[in-house]
Parts: sequence; C-alpha cells; structure tokens
Amino acid sequence: QVQLVESGGGLVQTGGSLRLSCAGSGRTVSDYALAWFRQAPGKEREFVARINWNGVRYYGDSVKGRFDISRDNAKNTVYLQMNSLKPEDTAVYYCAAGGPPNYSMNAWGKGTLVTVSS
Repeated sequence: QVQLVESGGGLVQTGGSLRLSCAGSGRTVSDYALAWFRQAPGKEREFVARINWNGVRYYGDSVKGRFDISRDNAKNTVYLQMNSLKPEDTAVYYCAAGGPPNYSMNAWGKGTLVTVSS
C-alpha cells in the first residue's frame, strides 16, 4: 500500500508561483501513474495533471501552459510547479497514485491548501 504526503502549499499573490511536492512511502511508485487533483470550497474535485510511469503527461484545460508535473523516481516524489497563479487556483491540492495494471488512482494524500490572493 502506498502512502502519500503532500507539502508546499501556502499563500501566494496573483501571478506568483508555488511548487507542491508529494512523497510516497510504503513501496516504490516508479511504475505508478501519479496525479494531482484539486478541490475548491463548494466545488467538485477537479483533475489537474497526471504523469504516467513512462513520463507521458496530461493536464486539465484550466492549467495548461501554467502548471508542470514532474517526477523523481529516486526520491519517490511527484511535483507540481504552478506558475502564473490566479485566485481561481485556490483549492486543496491532492496527489494520487495508481499502479499496474489498471493505473486507477487508488492511493490519495490528505491534501495541501493553496490560497491565491487577488
């Protein structure tokens, strides 16, 4: 069973940048798909970004061109670099992991809060 712990959230001004980290433990995630989701107050959870075991990346439409997902398998960690932040990016950000063969996201962290002030 993979355990995930996010860090790096905080308060940032509009236009600023922040990098989130998510460290995995319990087993290696090098063969896992890793992803970030977010949930703003009163809204449903939203897909942000995903990176597959082979490095292929996907992004939600609202963050394309501004966010970048990456992974460091040696550190069992996935990152989310967030640039040009907007107030609508304010949310709790969760990382998730899914292993073979289905790569369904079945391991989740507890989240880290990102607040973007206008």
